Amino acid sequence: MAEDIEAKLKRYKTAPFDSRFPNQNQTKNCWQNYLDFHRCQKAMAAKGADATPCQWYYRVYKSLCPTSWVTTWDEYREEGIFPGKI
Repeated sequence: MAEDIEAKLKRYKTAPFDSRFPNQNQTKNCWQNYLDFHRCQKAMAAKGADATPCQWYYRVYKSLCPTSWVTTWDEYREEGIFPGKI
């Protein structure tokens, strides 16, 4: 499985089509991948496992989300006032 994820990461260019978000507006897709990345990191850290599979979510949200949003969300997480469930 790890080899499959590493292969996908090497081929990664931009966020692929996600049927959960078929519309042109990709705001929800950005938000969901940001949450998924941090949930994945948290889950892998709890298991003591390698967090390499989480890099997929990281690359997707980095390609979809405006930098200002990510910066704001990171600040909110540090302050403990982030509105999402991670």
